[in-house]
Amino acid sequence: MEQQIDFPLPADLPEPKDDGSAKHLVGLRMPKILLRSTAGEIVDVSDLRAVRSVIYCYPMTGVPFKPLPDGWDQIPGARGCTPQTCGFRDRYKELQAEHAEVFGLSTQSTDYQREMTERLHVPFAVLSDEAFELCDALQLPTFEASGVRLLKRLTLIVKAGRIEHVFYPVFPPNESADQVLRWLKSQIA
Repeated sequence: MEQQIDFPLPADLPEPKDDGSAKHLVGLRMPKILLRSTAGEIVDVSDLRAVRSVIYCYPMTGVPFKPLPDGWDQIPGARGCTPQTCGFRDRYKELQAEHAEVFGLSTQSTDYQREMTERLHVPFAVLSDEAFELCDALQLPTFEASGVRLLKRLTLIVKAGRIEHVFYPVFPPNESADQVLRWLKSQIA
């Protein structure tokens, strides 16, 4: 296991409830949408080459010493992007051993995301859906905070160009990578 940096979550975070806004996703074909990545590449999400691709979607990453939107901790499912990313970072080699490619995805710009990937030593690409192309094409669930539209936290498992499984809602976010890893190990490739 790689380095672990502790980013504890407040004990009283409200748990998100399944509002049904991700039920339509399983079985959908990934649309031909090109997204910029923190690795400096353009990724066609309809042409992912791994046996399975894990795309964990999150609202936004904070920046050290910059406050989060007002009431962030009271929005069910909002808090925890950094612990979730660190979980995928720390389980990255184990996920690769299950023939899975990992991507993070948010609607923040690639430059904004790059600061986080460098600071946290993230070994995989994070994709920017800044224009909400993928979000709107798949009708991914969103919410608003401080007047900004953001993705709700969910994880897509893509196999052969189709969404095979969806984790939604994701809670607690710091256990997301472990949940995905357990699910991958339970599947026959």
